[in-house]
Amino acid sequence: MKYGIGLLIASAALAIVPAAAAQETAPAPAAEKAVAPRTILFIGNSFTQGAHSAARNWHAGTVTDLNGAGYGGVPALFKLFCEQAGLDYEVSLETQGGKTLGFHYDERRGLFDRAWDVVVLQELSVLNRAKPGDTANYLRDVARLTSLFKARNPAVDIRLVATWTRADQTYRPEGHWYGQPVAAMAGELRAAADRARAATPGVTGVLPVGQAWNRAMAEGVADPNPYDGIAYDQLDLWAYDHYHASVAGYYLSALVTFGAVTGIDPTTLGAKEKGADELGLSDAQAAALQRVARDTLAAQGRS
Repeated sequence: MKYGIGLLIASAALAIVPAAAAQETAPAPAAEKAVAPRTILFIGNSFTQGAHSAARNWHAGTVTDLNGAGYGGVPALFKLFCEQAGLDYEVSLETQGGKTLGFHYDERRGLFDRAWDVVVLQELSVLNRAKPGDTANYLRDVARLTSLFKARNPAVDIRLVATWTRADQTYRPEGHWYGQPVAAMAGELRAAADRARAATPGVTGVLPVGQAWNRAMAEGVADPNPYDGIAYDQLDLWAYDHYHASVAGYYLSALVTFGAVTGIDPTTLGAKEKGADELGLSDAQAAALQRVARDTLAAQGRS
């Protein structure tokens, strides 16, 4: 009887061991394939950097500055908007204050000559420092950069930034656009971007940042002339030099970029959007700027 019990125990053990072994050697379920983040590169100057505002170095750690200068600016705002919208973008920037797109192509292309999903190109605010408003070099450099990026990724989405009117160029006698309506400079810059897009089929669209500024002023969200004081309850879109943007101006620029590139209505970010709060904009100001960005993109067909 003792041996019978022992045999029964041994048999049971033998029956269990193969099942356990099979369980241990069974292949693990295949892991879900990770989706790489969408890549976007911003090339520009101080207007991309967020110069002369609290946005310049804000959230710099969330983006990759290819020059290691530690700028956040418009790219960092774009990154935060994407995160709040549930989008995964890997954001990089290559900027140099006061430089044209030609400078970036001639001097810096080794830093960014690779495949990107999206590229945003921002030109010098007056296009040509020696000949303000002249488009010859702009057209050439957009074509050169587009060719470079298309060679790396034929499907790259290339956007041109049409920037804002500079108050110093409009209201000061030495300005190239002196005496013209405040919307004129932005309109001319938009026309130049449209020409560059038409001349270079690889360009996907134009970001109507200057048109958003014009709309904000026309609708009373922003004051059109910082030289005569800022009207009650209106925003000053310019920085203290009446040239670069204020936090509000860069915020509006980033909203237009976000809406155009992603196709998402900027107002879905909401009045309590995190970037606005951290940079000192009120809920009402954030909501107003989001509406301006949405309406501009709708009027421009999202460019």
